[in-house]
This record gives sequence, C-alpha cells and structure tokens, in this order.
Amino acid sequence: MTFKHALMAATLAALVGNAFAAEDRMPPIPADKLSDAQKKSIELLSEGAPAGGAPRNVGAGPWVPLLRSPELLNRLQRMGSYLRYESAFDPRLSEFVILLTARDWSNQYEWLAHQKLALKAGVTPAVTQAIAEGRRPTGMTADEEMVYDFIDELLRNRSVSDPTYARIKDRFGERGVIDLIAINGYYSMLAAVLNVAQSPLPGGAPQQIPTLPR
Repeated sequence: MTFKHALMAATLAALVGNAFAAEDRMPPIPADKLSDAQKKSIELLSEGAPAGGAPRNVGAGPWVPLLRSPELLNRLQRMGSYLRYESAFDPRLSEFVILLTARDWSNQYEWLAHQKLALKAGVTPAVTQAIAEGRRPTGMTADEEMVYDFIDELLRNRSVSDPTYARIKDRFGERGVIDLIAINGYYSMLAAVLNVAQSPLPGGAPQQIPTLPR
C-alpha cells in the first residue's frame, strides 16, 4: 500500500470513527466529589506555569484523567513546566518535538494544543502539515533536521545511532540529549493517558489529524 493510499484509508477510518465517538472513560469529577488532595492539585494547576506561561485549562486535556492520581499530577506538572519553559531547547524546537510525539500517538488533544504554538514559535506551516500527514518534512532548519532524526530513530528503533546521538550532543550537550528524550517521553505519557481515557477535544473541536496505520 502506498503512503497516499494508506493516508486515504486512515482518513476514511477517522471519519467513520467520528460518527461513533468513543465514550469519555474519565470525565471531569463533579466539584462535590473532589477530595482535598484533588482540590489542592487543581489549585496548583490554576496558578499557571512559570516563565510567563499561560494558565492551564484544568477542565480539559490530560489534567482531567490525571486528577485521579493527584500526587502524580502535581509532580508531572512541575516536570512539564521545566520541559516547556526551561529545557535546553527553545520553544520552536520544543514544540516541534511535541508535534512529532502527538503525531506518533495520533493524539488529537496534543496536536490541537500545540500546533498553533509551534507555528507561533517559528515552525513553518509546511513542516507542521508534513508532520500531520505522517511524512518527513522538507525545508526543515538544520536544528529541526537533527532533532527530527533523533526522535524518528528513537520512536522506530527504541534507540539512536552513534552519528545521530553525536549531532545532538555536539549541538546541545549531554543535557540536551537528556532533555530531548524527556520531552518526547513526557508528552508520550500524556498522550497515552489521553488515549486510554478517551478524553474528548474541548468545545466539540473536530479531529485534528488522521489516525495513521501502524
């Protein structure tokens, strides 16, 4: 099957799937059912992110199912704040990695939340479109190419080759290698939570990217 045919089949499957939307397994917990620990987690989330980050939408996305484990949520949100705002990578490359991760998981929420952020940070529309379609983008910057190769190998091979490792290490240092792995790992975990919980997109938003065959 060619890529074109595979993409057409995936798109058709996605459209059919939309007609029979999966039930939200972990919907928002009613306010009168929240434990003290859960209320504290919501309070911490609502305080917003560091370094000028926007307040989180605590009523949507991974925070809703994660609230079932409030202490885990508390620790994850601190990790997420570091990876988005204080890692070895600027926002353009961080958002680029998040899009690659969302695409690998076919996660609609992550794509909806981060595609516009990636564009705002400087990732070109052509590059985001190629990622959405499941193909290697053309016209990437040198930094984007080396990051793409690293994440692509990591996802396909569960490791990276010596040349791919060396390019990231030489450009971003050993801290960059670890932070790059962590960004992918963190957003993979959130995508897994969202996919298992079958969390819906906020506001009745339509499907963002086709579910590609695996």
